[in-house]
Amino acid sequence: MNITQIRVKELSEKAARLLRHFGQPERVSILLVIGKGEACVCHLEAALSLRQAYISQHLMALRDAEIVIARREGRNIFYRLKNPQALDLIQLAGGLAGVTSAEINSSIQSTGLLNCPCPHCTSKDELQPGLEVRKYSR
Repeated sequence: MNITQIRVKELSEKAARLLRHFGQPERVSILLVIGKGEACVCHLEAALSLRQAYISQHLMALRDAEIVIARREGRNIFYRLKNPQALDLIQLAGGLAGVTSAEINSSIQSTGLLNCPCPHCTSKDELQPGLEVRKYSR
């Protein structure tokens, strides 16, 4: 093998390893929800109607692949894209699959959800009966 073949093989393996993490629809959904900001697991649960444990497994894989990063705020851990270009990759893949950019952009979350009790989605005035938001300080 010459140096060019070795380099092509290395690049191919690196790209394939990254693309593998985008290969599950649930992970793409998580990335679309995180989209232009950040979200906690409870936000993802409310947006996707998936179980917390299932979402956490996917987030762990996305974190290990360095696609998302986490930040703790009190009891909540907020996830965001490490590199916004991840959305570009989803848009390109969607385009190849016949999904328009407008459809993808409309699915990218940037506001709070009614069923999410996290501090980013609810304030004390907006709480549903029985829910309590606590502020924690370090």
